[in-house]
Amino acid sequence: MKAGIVGLPNVGKSTLFNCLSNAKAQSANFPFCTIEPNIGVVNVPDPRLEKLEELVNPERVLPATVDIVDIAGLVKGASKGEGLGNQFLGNIRETDAIIHVIRCFDNDNIIHVDTTIDPVRDKETIDIELQLKDLDTVDKKLEKVKRASRTGNKEAQAEEVALLKVKTGLEALVSVRAIELTGKEREEYIAPLQLITDKPVLYVCNVDEKSAVNGNDYVTAVKEAVKDENAEVIILAVGTEADITELESYEERQMFLEDIGLSEPGASVLIRSAYKLLNLQTYFTAGVKEVRAWTINVGNTAPQAAGVIHTDFEKGFIRAEVIAYEDFVTYKTEAKVKEAGKMKVEGKEYVVKDGDVMHFRFNV
Repeated sequence: MKAGIVGLPNVGKSTLFNCLSNAKAQSANFPFCTIEPNIGVVNVPDPRLEKLEELVNPERVLPATVDIVDIAGLVKGASKGEGLGNQFLGNIRETDAIIHVIRCFDNDNIIHVDTTIDPVRDKETIDIELQLKDLDTVDKKLEKVKRASRTGNKEAQAEEVALLKVKTGLEALVSVRAIELTGKEREEYIAPLQLITDKPVLYVCNVDEKSAVNGNDYVTAVKEAVKDENAEVIILAVGTEADITELESYEERQMFLEDIGLSEPGASVLIRSAYKLLNLQTYFTAGVKEVRAWTINVGNTAPQAAGVIHTDFEKGFIRAEVIAYEDFVTYKTEAKVKEAGKMKVEGKEYVVKDGDVMHFRFNV
């Protein structure tokens, strides 16, 4: 599962990517610095993993991860191939969610592609280009579906209705994720098109250091502009976050954060939000060899969760032994959890809960 960082050129996308990943994307003060998408595998901060490590004392600890993609900046006309438009739009189509970075700070030393600072205009520039690209995709699909619809094909007629709803919405500059559709219309007819504006979105307001805690007027304007989108808005001083990552010790980083009024790096908040945006959750395996966080989709069953470890675990699934994270912390060892009768034995229908500590029994 991948989340793509998008935005206009020069708004801080690559600097943010550098904060989030161990990779170092080039970052420079001119448009199109990022040409090929950079992909970073980012650890998901999770204090539960640290607590399990403390209790189990394993030989190694492996956190959950999420892939973050830094994509070339987009400009007006991208949907028609301007700038690196075609490449940008192809890259973003391959991601599962969008992290939209918006410049919400003044700095005469960092040029803006449109010369002035206007975050709502910048957001709309990106939105319109993505909507136009989606409209092009829908129009092409409609041509094919209408031919089948005219022959009396009921399924094609239902698909045509769904596509026309989306076409009307896009022409009114409404993103697909906000267009009202039935479950069947969205899942069977629209989802297979992989429309860009159908992907969930997280807005990141890139602010200066003094606005890192409470934001500023630019942030207020963005929040007002997206209030009907059912999207989260995060405030992040990306330049400051970059400075924090350069500090060598944990203590130095914490002192820096406290000085500006933060309890943890904003990048950690962003990673967790991206994980949630991708509809992901975590379960744990805990033993002396390894304590590990495993990533699954919300709603996965026990066999599906087992399959993340190895496909044979899913094929030969017999049962899962499940301990709620809170019970593990309360009783401190697996043996004491069992004594207290808090270990559950679950079958194939069990839907895994976030934070479950699990052992799988299987036979291949």
